[in-house]
Amino acid sequence: MSIQDHIITLKQDEAALLGYSEDELISIIRDVGFSCDGCGRCCTASYNGHVFLLDSDLPYIRNNHPEALIPAPDFEYGDQHGILYVSGYALRVHEDGRCLFLDAGNRCEIYENRFSICRIYPYMLHREPDANGVVEWRQISGLGEHGEYHSEITEEEATTIANQVLSYELDFVRQQIGFWEAISLYFDEQNLRHVRKIYDQALRRFRKGEPVRVMVYAGGSFEEHIVGIGEYRGFSSP
Repeated sequence: MSIQDHIITLKQDEAALLGYSEDELISIIRDVGFSCDGCGRCCTASYNGHVFLLDSDLPYIRNNHPEALIPAPDFEYGDQHGILYVSGYALRVHEDGRCLFLDAGNRCEIYENRFSICRIYPYMLHREPDANGVVEWRQISGLGEHGEYHSEITEEEATTIANQVLSYELDFVRQQIGFWEAISLYFDEQNLRHVRKIYDQALRRFRKGEPVRVMVYAGGSFEEHIVGIGEYRGFSSP
């Protein structure tokens, strides 16, 4: 998929989100009635992959726990020099995959400052076809794998959650749009091009243990890092 195709698809997602029925989401939230039982599974890489951070999450983590930042593990693009590009940061995890901020009692050590996706869990959305093949936003989260369900959630509580979910999803999509637009501009300015063979070679070198240069999109520009596979211990397959 070309850069422009990525941008077009994401803008379609943005438009679909803007038209998403808040009332429908409120109804879903009340029907699911998720209640945390403190099992801690949702805070592990084995259940939820990595915690992707929005730009709005970065000031707290940079000021208080900069060692927890790592380029998100799904490197999305590359140039002819073997430099990789990714749309944001993620949280490091322990070697067993547990979040750095999950204590021995399965409680979040920074709960009041937890990150955007943690606040809306488990009501994230994604786009998929329904039974008739119509692609629409649907609610997901690994339901049934952890937590309790069908707890009572008031209309007011559900409305607050729905607002947070739609705000998060819009911010996420817009960050992705910003990433691909920045890639387009940066590649033009620097006379760069994407070569799939070189991109694949860079990924293989990384997975074999060789450090690679990664440009992370954050705050509207790119930040350079040198990372090795060892920094991703605890993730299933970076």
